[in-house]
Amino acid sequence: MTATDFHLVTDWALAAPAGAVWEALTKPEDWPDWWPAVERVELVEPGDDDGVGGYRRFTWRTALPYRMRFGMRVIRVEPMSVIEGWADGELSGVGRWTVTPYGAGTHVRYDWYVKLNSKWMRTLAPLLRPVFTWNHDRVMAWGYEGLARKLAAEVAHAPSPA
Repeated sequence: MTATDFHLVTDWALAAPAGAVWEALTKPEDWPDWWPAVERVELVEPGDDDGVGGYRRFTWRTALPYRMRFGMRVIRVEPMSVIEGWADGELSGVGRWTVTPYGAGTHVRYDWYVKLNSKWMRTLAPLLRPVFTWNHDRVMAWGYEGLARKLAAEVAHAPSPA
């Protein structure tokens, strides 16, 4: 692995059923509603019924003073379990969501195998690697907090069983 290659792992434990978590993760166009780091998601190609082949352009704000733009093509979906995509643009590589029921809640793991393509990031990566990792962790923490709030609100507003 070079200084411009990263394997970043994020784990979320959510107090919501896997179906609700899956539903949220499979609708990236809605992520800006609950994930503060996601500024914009543009659907370019929808893909098949499971989303495979779908292509989106993302604009992210970060905890540092820069924005990140990259595209993501869905390359694999195992319904209710795995979403995997290939990133291109300022970053390239594979991102994989894994969703696993865990007790009454859900465990989510995100693996991000990515290479920096932006010239300034590649130049500074040997020095700023810990900062880039911290930044990724903050962005993912915002996602966890936002999704947890969204899912808690949905449960609070769900009709009670008769």
